[in-house]
Amino acid sequence: MRSAEWDAAGAGPADVGAVDVRFLAAGGTTECSTWSAAAAEVAFERCPPLRPFSARKGKRTAPGWWWSATTGRLVHYGSGAMRLHLMLLDRDPRVQGLASRPLELRWPAPDGVRTHVPQVMLRLADGQGVLADCTAAAELSRRQRSLAAVVGEVCAAVGRRYWVLGPVDPVYRRNVTWLSGYRHPRYRAGQQLAAALRESFADRTPLWEGTRRTGDPMVVLPALFHALWAGQLSADLGVPMHERMPVWARAA
Repeated sequence: MRSAEWDAAGAGPADVGAVDVRFLAAGGTTECSTWSAAAAEVAFERCPPLRPFSARKGKRTAPGWWWSATTGRLVHYGSGAMRLHLMLLDRDPRVQGLASRPLELRWPAPDGVRTHVPQVMLRLADGQGVLADCTAAAELSRRQRSLAAVVGEVCAAVGRRYWVLGPVDPVYRRNVTWLSGYRHPRYRAGQQLAAALRESFADRTPLWEGTRRTGDPMVVLPALFHALWAGQLSADLGVPMHERMPVWARAA
């Protein structure tokens, strides 16, 4: 995904049975359950946000909604870093489910009850659940590292993972941002055009050369960009995109 990705684990609560979780059930009612029981029974990736992100004066990015090509639904975000990672996760072939702020974890601590609302819930293709938070910082603060260690342990205790998603390579970010404009299924090539694209880019071929070989660029380019977004065609997105960049069909 070309980003800093910390898979956190550490010293969490001594008794994971004391960890509770709050979430919105069907009908919009708030429910509270033990974390161990809910993690096994509730599809949190289908739950709505427990509470929305609020707009704050002076903040560069206002809360908004990302349309997910993975789920076909809108996902709420509250910061530029979160929007960026929703976009990258939406393209990640490991991800099959995606939700924003679907739960709140609560656990006892010496100074009272601690709570945390992870920004993102993922369901991976292998069935594993992942909670994640997003940051633009290159390094986590001491407080963030401590919280990540606790949440990582809470997740590991029920067979889940916890990620802290950090900065992204700027060139890769710009390329994927461009391709995301073609993520909607309306840009998907029909069978005939898809077969022509695979033939034109069977080997590493410059983008514009393969496009002209396939047909009318006005028709071919949107389908080509969608195929690059979906991973049906490949290119090195770590360098700036241009008309001579090599593109090739994904290996079977």
